[in-house]
Amino acid sequence: MDQIQAMRVFARVVEAGTFTRAADSLQLPKGTITKHVQALEARLRVKLLNRTTRRVTVTADGAAYYDRVVRLLADFEDIEASMTNARANPRGRLRVDVGTSVARMLIIPRLAEFHARYPDIQVDLGVSDRIVDLVGDNVDCVIRGGDLTDQSLVARRIGNLEFITVASPEYLRRHGTPAHPLDIERAHQAVTYFSPLTGRHYPLEFHQGGEVIEIPGPYRVSVNESNAYVAAVLAGLGIGQITTYQALPHFERGELVPLLPEWSHPLLPVYVVYPPNRHLSAKVRAFVDWAAELFAAEPHLQRAQPLAAGTPAMAAPPSAPVLRLGGTPEPLRLSAPAQPA
Repeated sequence: MDQIQAMRVFARVVEAGTFTRAADSLQLPKGTITKHVQALEARLRVKLLNRTTRRVTVTADGAAYYDRVVRLLADFEDIEASMTNARANPRGRLRVDVGTSVARMLIIPRLAEFHARYPDIQVDLGVSDRIVDLVGDNVDCVIRGGDLTDQSLVARRIGNLEFITVASPEYLRRHGTPAHPLDIERAHQAVTYFSPLTGRHYPLEFHQGGEVIEIPGPYRVSVNESNAYVAAVLAGLGIGQITTYQALPHFERGELVPLLPEWSHPLLPVYVVYPPNRHLSAKVRAFVDWAAELFAAEPHLQRAQPLAAGTPAMAAPPSAPVLRLGGTPEPLRLSAPAQPA
């Protein structure tokens, strides 16, 4: 029996919660997963897992063994990653999860550059606006926006998102232009976003000085996916709030019009997030550094504060510290209002 592989399999079963999910994430037959765990239990002469038809739970001995195994596997990966060749030429399969707009606008258009730099890294790119369990889903890192509070994760801040209120020319022709946020509630339609996880609807948000106004609607359509949100605004279904970065191409083509420039929206911080036991992996480090470079090259993703109306100057970019974070964050949505923690 390959003891290291058996340990990896056991740890994955504990993290995934079922033999089936563990087999899928490791791309191994379910029978192979079962045999590795049974051989490990026979070698140790203890029962590590309780099996039911629906889920696997860890015994007291299994929990203690898992804690030791995770540290051992992390040390083993660190030893391999510390080798000069491994750092210079990281290799292996990398699982990344990003929001739909980030994938479409930033990651996928530049992914060929990443592969040119790191030809031996295979990228499994998960694209959705759903919540991802990094450990349970065996994901190496995610790009997320908003306040992050999970103490078990490590994050590197790579930018900020600035939101702007917009509508299509056709919508404004039919409904007129609001002069105040409350006009939207009185005489307009909003395009709103609802959480894929909780179903909660998020209002349009306006700040001016110390005044804060939230407009939940009325709305004819609410969506839970960021590209659909932009499409709904472009289709003239209502007033929405998208990022400056997203809005610029549509401004240039005359497809969207900025509204209420004297009112701002709080910046949304963006992080690359990863489990602490993977923070020294050469392939993860390579992707995190590349993602940080990608965001740093985009001025509209580096504002330190919302721009005042008519101000063309760029604010200084934020620092990019590695942070220990303290619930579960929402994935990054480049086109919908920020979801509060």
